[in-house]
Parts: sequence; C-alpha cells; structure tokens
Amino acid sequence: MVDYHAANNQSSTGGVQTYMEQENDWDRDLLLDPAWEKQQRKTFTAWCNSHLRKAGTQIDNIEEDFRDGLKLMLLLEVISGERLPKPERGKMRVHKINNVNKALDFIASKGVKLVSIGAEEIVDGNAKMTLGMIWTIILRFAIQDISVEETSAKEGLLLWCQRKTAPYKNVNVQNFHISWKDGLAFNALIHRHRPDLIDYDSLRKDDPVTNLNNAFEVAEKHLDIPKMLDAEDIVNTARPDEKAIMTYVSSFYHAFSGAQKAETAANRICKVLAVNQENEQMMEDYEKLASDLLEWIRRTIPWLENRTQEKTVNDMQAKQEDFRDYRCVHKPPKVQEKCQLEISFNTLQTKLRLSNRPAFMPSEGRMVSDINGAWHTLEGAEKGYEEWILSEIRRLERLEHLAEKFHQKAAIHESWTDGKEAMLTQKDYETSTLSEVKALLRKHEAFESDLAAHQDRVEQIAAIAQELNELDYYDSASVNARCQKICDQWDILGSLTQNRKESLERTEKQLESIDEHYLEYAKRAAPFNNWMEGAMEDLQDMFIVHNIEEIQGLITAHEQFKSTLAEANKEREAIQAIQAEVQKIAQSNGIKLSGANPYTTITPESIDSKWEKAMAMVPLRDNALQDELNKQNSNDNLRATFATQANTVGAYIQAKMEEIGRISIEMNGTLEDQLTNLKEYQKTIMSYMPEINKLEGYHQLIQEALIFDNQYTSYTMEHLRVGWEQLLTTIARTINEVENQILTRDAKGISQEQLYEYRASFNHFDKDHSGALMAEEFKACLISLGYDVENDKQGDSEFNRIMGIVDPNGSGAVTFQAFIDFMSTETTDTDTADQVIASFKILAADKSFITAEELRRELPPDQAEYCIARMAPYSGPDAVPGALDYMSFSTALYGESDL
Repeated sequence: MVDYHAANNQSSTGGVQTYMEQENDWDRDLLLDPAWEKQQRKTFTAWCNSHLRKAGTQIDNIEEDFRDGLKLMLLLEVISGERLPKPERGKMRVHKINNVNKALDFIASKGVKLVSIGAEEIVDGNAKMTLGMIWTIILRFAIQDISVEETSAKEGLLLWCQRKTAPYKNVNVQNFHISWKDGLAFNALIHRHRPDLIDYDSLRKDDPVTNLNNAFEVAEKHLDIPKMLDAEDIVNTARPDEKAIMTYVSSFYHAFSGAQKAETAANRICKVLAVNQENEQMMEDYEKLASDLLEWIRRTIPWLENRTQEKTVNDMQAKQEDFRDYRCVHKPPKVQEKCQLEISFNTLQTKLRLSNRPAFMPSEGRMVSDINGAWHTLEGAEKGYEEWILSEIRRLERLEHLAEKFHQKAAIHESWTDGKEAMLTQKDYETSTLSEVKALLRKHEAFESDLAAHQDRVEQIAAIAQELNELDYYDSASVNARCQKICDQWDILGSLTQNRKESLERTEKQLESIDEHYLEYAKRAAPFNNWMEGAMEDLQDMFIVHNIEEIQGLITAHEQFKSTLAEANKEREAIQAIQAEVQKIAQSNGIKLSGANPYTTITPESIDSKWEKAMAMVPLRDNALQDELNKQNSNDNLRATFATQANTVGAYIQAKMEEIGRISIEMNGTLEDQLTNLKEYQKTIMSYMPEINKLEGYHQLIQEALIFDNQYTSYTMEHLRVGWEQLLTTIARTINEVENQILTRDAKGISQEQLYEYRASFNHFDKDHSGALMAEEFKACLISLGYDVENDKQGDSEFNRIMGIVDPNGSGAVTFQAFIDFMSTETTDTDTADQVIASFKILAADKSFITAEELRRELPPDQAEYCIARMAPYSGPDAVPGALDYMSFSTALYGESDL
C-alpha cells in the first residue's frame, strides 16, 4: 500500500500554496458537467475507501457520508499518520459543523488554501464543494510530493508517465484526459514495472474498453490499487475528467515508487561493487605481473653475473650467441611487460582516486620503484656481462695465439737439441789425430756459436710460457712442464758444451792444423743456416691484427725482408764457393776426403734445400698478408656501414624524443583526438623498427668479425638500444596520461571546454615547458582561475591547504594530472561511504543490518555473493540469526578516512 506519512514532514512554501490555488481553480465551473461529476464521484469514492479500509470502514455516498465530519477526520488521520483533535459525537448540526471545521483546519495547517469551501456547505451535502475538498486532499497528500527532475505535482507526474511509457508503441502521453482513453497507457505502466502481469503485444488500440478493463482488473488484483474508473465512462466521454485520471494514475506512481527506490539503491550498490571488483582484479593482475617480472629478473641476474671461464674462443663465442639471443628474443617481451606494468599501476591509481578509494599499495618489494631498481640492476649486469664476454674472447684469442707460438718454437728447439747431448758426451777426440782434434775443436766452436744463436729462442719460449701463466691459460701445467724440460736440457747442454771445449783445448797442442776452408765454411754456414731457420720461422709465424694500420705494418716489414734476399743469396753462393774450393784443393793436391765437413753438420745440400723452402714460403706469406689486408678492408667497410646507420638512427631517436616532448605540451583537439593522434604517432615510431633491426644486423656482423672499435661514430649499440626503449616508454606514458585524463573527465563529469581551460591555464604558467608547475607558478595559475590565495595570512593558509592536496610528497612541483584531479574534485561530486550505507539501508528496509536473502533478492548473483563473503556478522542489540553488518563493509570500501 501507499505510505503518505512523508508528506507531513514537508514545509509549505509560497510556491506550493499558489499551485494549490491554481488547482482549486481548474475547471471549477465544469464540475457540474454530469459525465465529469460521475467520473469524479466514482474515482474520489474509490480513492477514499482505499485509505478508509485501513481503519475498517468505508463510504458509499461521498457527499452524504462526510456530512457529520467523522469519516472525514478519520480519512485525514489515515493518510497523514497524525492524530486530529477529538471529534464531537453529537447529532446536532453544530456538532457536525465543528467536526468538519477541525478537518478543514488540519488541511489548512498543511499549507493548503481552501477557496470557497466552508464547513456548512459540506454539512449541507453540496456535491461541488465536497468533490473540490476531496480533490484538494488528493492534491496535498497524493500528488504534491511527486517530483521528477525538479518538477512537481502535475508536471512531475506527467513526466514520470511519459518516461515509463516511451518505449511502447501506440502510446503518447501528453495530458491526463484523452491520452488515456484507449487504455494502452495504463497497460504500458503496469507492463513496464511488472511485465509478468500484462501481455502487451496482444492488446489492440481499436478495443479501448477491453484494454481499460484489463488494466483496472490487473491493478486491483495484483497491485492492490482499487478500481477508481469505469471503462465505458472514459470511452464514451469526449474528454475524460483530468482530476479522476490524475488521482488514479497517482496510485500507480506510489505503488511503483518503492520498487523504483529499491532499483536505484541496487544500481548504486552494483556500480560501487563493480568498480571494487574491477579494481581488485587489476590489483591481482599487477601483483602477478610484478611477481613474474621480478622472478624473471632474479633468475636472469645470476646468469649474467656468472664469470665461469671457457677454454676456447669457440666456447666463448657460443656464450656470446646465447647472450645475443637473450637480448633479441627473451628481453624485448619483458621490456613490454615492464612498460605495461607501469601503465596498469598508473591506471589503477587513477581509478581508485576517481572512485574515492584508498591508493593501491603493492606487496612489499613489488612497488614500481622496486621493479625499476631491479631492472637497473639487470641492465648493469647485462653491461658487465657483455664487456666480460668481449674481454674473454680477446684473452682466449691471445692465449690460443701464444700457445700455438709456444708449441711451434718448442718443437723447433726440441728438434734442434735432438742428439746434441749425445754429441757433446762422446770421446771421439781421444783416438783422433791432431788434425781431427783441431777439426773437432773448430767444430765445437761452431756449435757454441750455434748454441748462442739458439739462446734467444729459449728465452722467447720462457717468456711466452710466463705470459700464458699470467693470462691464466687452461693448459698451463703442460706448458710449464714442457718449458721446464727445455730449460733444464738447455742448462745441461751449456755445461756439456763447456766440458767438451775444455777437453778439446787440452788436446789441441797435440794436434796439427785443420783445413782452414772447412773451418771458414762452418763459421759462415752456421749463422746463415740459423738465419734461414729464423726466416722460415718468421714466414710461418701466425699473426693477429685488428685494423688496417697493423696489417700494413706487417706488409711493410715483409717487404723489407724481401729486400734482403738478394744479399742473402750472395752469402749463400759465397758459402757454396768455399765448399767448391775445398773440392778443388783436394783434387789439385790429391787429397782423399772422408766425405763430411769435419767442422759442421751443415751441408751445402741442406743449405740449398732450406733456401728453396724459404723461397717457396715467401709467396705464401704474400698471399696470407694480402688476404688479411682484404679482411681488414672489409671490416673497415662494416664499420662505415654500421656508423652510417647508427648516426641516422641516433639522430632519429633524439629528434623524436624532442618531438614527443613538444607534443605532450602543445596537444590540441579533444582528448579522444589527442589519444588517436598519439596512437597514430606511436604506429609511425614503430614503423621505424625495421631500421633498428637493420642496425642490429650490422652490429651482429661486426661482432662476428671480432671488430672492437669504430672511429666513424660515437654511438654504440647499447646506447641506441637504451634510447629506443626510452622513446617507446615515453610515448606509452604520454598515451597513458591522456587515457587517465579521459577517465578523470568521464568519471568527474568535466566538460571538454573545462579541460581546454585547465590545459591552457597550466601551459600558460608552465614557462619552461617542463610539464610541472613550481609553487609560485601554481599560485599564479590558481589566482587566474579565481582562487583567493593572495599573499596574506588567509590566502597563504588556503594555498598551503591546496598544495597539501596536489603535492602530498612536498616535492615543490605540481603535475598536470594532479592539477586536473584537484580541479575535478573541486567541481564534481562522487560516491561516498555514506551514500552506499544509505543505499544498503533502503534494501534492508531501514534495519541496521541486512540478511543474505535480502542481498540475493536485490542484487545480481555475483555481486550478492561478493557482499555475503565479505560482510562481517552483525552484533548489535537487534541482531537476528544470519544478520550481516553492511555499515562496516561500506566504510571499508572507501578506507578508514570515511568512517
């Protein structure tokens, strides 16, 4: 049933009184029209009985049954909920007049001006005045408090009807008379609120009586609205009575207003819960993404900090390839995840701020600053790991070169020393002739010369072994063992050489001359042979260079060596001439030679053989040096190609960074246009990605070619990677800022013009285009917007209050987002904890608690269960089993600050 008690709490104003006077004057002269009077009699009688039955009585004749004033006073008590003065029970006319006057005085006390209606006329049964009085009561207690969008009474009720029936075909409510004749409007009102009671599509516009009776019967049976009109009267009247129609329609309004309030309350709760559920999901997503990213960083850093040394260049190059794969394949998705994490965090904080929720505080160690710190540590580990790999490749390359050189020299030395120890320990001089002893002595002198010449090679072998040890060569043990063996053997050879020389010199006085030609041959052949061995060793020597200058230095040295070959060939021919002279003397003097030169083991044949080998090595050395020169020219071209692309990309990144800085300050158009332009700008930037990939390709070729320097550019690949990532992140952050401004605008109801004004004011005072206002700039901006923050005590206090809102951290700078948040907070309203509590109180029928059954009845299933799972049991004195505390739940949604 309809509750009119709220009407008694409203004060009467001049506007309401005027309205009541106008209503009393409506069609007053037409009340005597028989058709209208009949409709009013039936409608007003039914309306009165719908309230009098609550007191266990009713009326049959409206002008007769109110004459004694008793039922009139009872009617007013029922609809107002107040007690009237005690009626007089006498039967005399004066008693009746007094009772009617008490009723009329009560009506007048509610701010209603009764025009031309007196108690005597009611007591006399004047139909016109009685109907006018009842209409006045209906207006005051059933229609006056109807308000839709700041309208009242008749206009408000008409607007309510128009909105509820707008979706229905053949219904066009423009008034309270002919718009209702076909009955479709009544059926549409019922179907809009209770579609289960009316089959609207089966109704026909050309059958108004059926339509009207259907609506009246359904309203009386299911909505407890008594039948106040007669279908035939309405259809057969050219213009149905407006007051009768309004009275009956007002019963529908009050019947459905309770459902309207519950629907509004449920919608408010659904909206708040939906925002809270969305925010919680974003919090969970942020926590998971932050945890996964930090876990990936935690697992990656130890790998980057691992400095386990490899034994070969190939092994280290495999590590370098793994690192390149990490940079190009594994890290880019993580860069995107980190950027998305920052965007999600900013969006979540904006949504929480716009909905008056507490700011989101991630779990310990998962703040954006924590992730940035871990990311900085990761990038530091990357840089160190890459530098270490390059250093290790250089070290291993040097080690392999030295090891090869060591083993080559050691092999040559060991080949030379083979048999020398046995030769130095033999006693051949004891049974030799004088000439043979002299020959042995001179031969030994030649050997000493040869031994001295080999001293440099032994020292080189020891120096190389020492360097291998200092560079931590993995096979240092075998190198040291071999070097030690060579040194020990060298010491033995020195001692044996000295002992043999002493033995030969002791017997020299007993022996005669030795052929001078053999001796001369031996003395000249030994150094020449040693020179040839050294030349062949140098021609076979491995080399490693890193630039054109180094290879050109080797080529120059080789050309100088070739320039000495003519002189060396003359020396070879002179040595061979000595041997020829020996043969000539022997033949001339009939000397029978034993065959070998007694002073040396170097034969003319071995000299020629080594000479031929050395000459064959010269063109091979030429080709090797030329190949290396070609390689270094190719490497130089790679440097130039990389430098050209790097300089282009570097300039592009720098230009775009400056450009996005200007765009973020000078953006025009709507926020949606700005967002669209920024996303198109982002696509333009991303279209440059093939140039980055091309540069990565050049960089890979340079690394594969082991090129470690580039004099053609100051850019490194690492610098360009960081610059590119910063450019992409800056664009993404700018887009996120505009999206947050859109969220702020939509949530706070800020117009586009206001946003333009705020942006223009902010930019005007942002003189250095830094994107933030210093304290004095912000004060000037507030003054331009009309805030009283001048330099006095009250102005300084107000300015300090505002700075505490926009700059809670005390940084001294105000960002545009903080400025927008402050201005939107100053000009808009948002949901509060008190509003949510009031909404729950409506659903709980004014109780201090709510039950799970009420939540499931009023809210969607998922949000009802969400509330039930989070509401604490209610423990107040009026608690019942299953009672839930909706007050603490509502305040918790907004944080303790709203308690």
